[in-house]
Amino acid sequence: MPFRSGVFFRAAAIGLALFASACATTAPVPPIERPDPSGPPAVVGPEPTPGPAPSAGLQPVDSLPGFSTEDHRAVLNAWRATCRAARAEAVRRLCEEARALGDVSQSEARAFLVERFRAERIEGEGLLTGYFAPEYPARRAPDAEFSAPVRPRPSDLTLVDGALLSPDQAGRRVAARIVDGRPVPYPVRAEIEAAAEGAPPLAWMRPEDLFFMQIQGSGYLTFEDGRRLRAAYAADNGRPFVGIARPMIERGILNRDEASGDRIRSWLAANRGPAADALMDENPRYVFFKPEADDGAHPAGAAGLALPAGRAVAVDPTRHAYGELFWIDGTAGNLDGAFPTYRRGVVALDTGGAIRGPVRADLYIGRGDVAGREAGRIRHRLTMWRLVPAA
Repeated sequence: MPFRSGVFFRAAAIGLALFASACATTAPVPPIERPDPSGPPAVVGPEPTPGPAPSAGLQPVDSLPGFSTEDHRAVLNAWRATCRAARAEAVRRLCEEARALGDVSQSEARAFLVERFRAERIEGEGLLTGYFAPEYPARRAPDAEFSAPVRPRPSDLTLVDGALLSPDQAGRRVAARIVDGRPVPYPVRAEIEAAAEGAPPLAWMRPEDLFFMQIQGSGYLTFEDGRRLRAAYAADNGRPFVGIARPMIERGILNRDEASGDRIRSWLAANRGPAADALMDENPRYVFFKPEADDGAHPAGAAGLALPAGRAVAVDPTRHAYGELFWIDGTAGNLDGAFPTYRRGVVALDTGGAIRGPVRADLYIGRGDVAGREAGRIRHRLTMWRLVPAA
C-alpha cells in the first residue's frame, strides 16, 4: 500500500500482520488521537441544534458511533487541508466553504460537521488495517549484514493495459517488458533478485528491512554518516502481493497468535540467508524506488498530498474518490496488543495493492517505530460511512 509517485503502494497493509507482514513490537503504544473516556468531552459548549432531517438512506453524522468523543476540530482540519483532491462539484464547494472558515473551536467544528454533512452507510462489513512510513539504517556499499540492494526502476519496465497480459487485469496499467515485440509479465521477486545486471542500487539494506519497506511502498533511509534520504515508490513488477505469515503458520514456524509483524521480522533477521530468502520469495511482488530528499514531513499519498497522521486512509479508487471524507468504525481487533476500536473521521488520500472493495481501508498512522508498532496491530472489523454534503 499503497506508493505511486510518492504514494505508499503497500501490496498489503502493515495491519495485515496475520496474513501479511508488519513492523511491530509487543509493547502497546497509545493510538494517535485516541479519545480518553476519563477526560473532558470533545464537544466544548452547548450541543448545536440538530440539522434538518436526513434524506432517505442518509443519517445525521452525530448518530455515528464514537462521534460524541471525536476530536471534531482535528478531523475538520485534516479534511479541509486535503479536500482539494476532491473532484465532485458538491464536495469541492463545501471544501472551499470549510477552507474559508479560518481557525475554529471544537464546538464550531462539530457544528460544521453536523450541519454540512450527512452520513451514507456503505453496505457490508470489511477490514481495517494500518500502515506507516518506516525508517531504516542503510549503507552506501554492501556488506554481510546490509546485502540487499535498493533497486531503481529498471529501464526495461513498461506499463501496458493489463488486458494484454490477462483478462482479469483489464482496465489496469500493469508492469511488463517487451520481448520480441510483445508484452510479457515482468519477472517475479526471486528472478529479479537473482539478476545481477541493471542500474546501480540507490543503497543497501538488511534483506528483511527492504522486504518490509517494499510492503509499505516507501521509507526513509539513514546512512553511516547521518545523511538521510527518502526511498520513494517508483514502480512495481505488477505481481500480486502474497503474505508470508500464512505459510509461516502452516509450516509451524509461528503460532497463529504470534504472527505479528515484529515476530515475522525477527524470524527473518535470525534466519537471514537462504531460509529467509526462500520465505520472502513466496511473495512474488517487488517494488522499485527512487531517491527523494527527506524534509521531515509526512509522505504524499496517491492523491499527491501529504498524509495527515491518523486521519488519512488508503481506499479502493475504483469504489471511492480521493478527497472524500469518511467515518470508520473499526472493532474486534484480533492481533495481540491491539487497541479495541478505531472510530474517527478520515480522508481518502491513498491506495494500495491489497486495498480492494467498498468496505476496505488502510489507516496511515505516521512515521517511524512508534507508528509502526501501532500500525502492526490494526486488523479490525470495519464499518464505513461516506460523509456527503447536506442538500
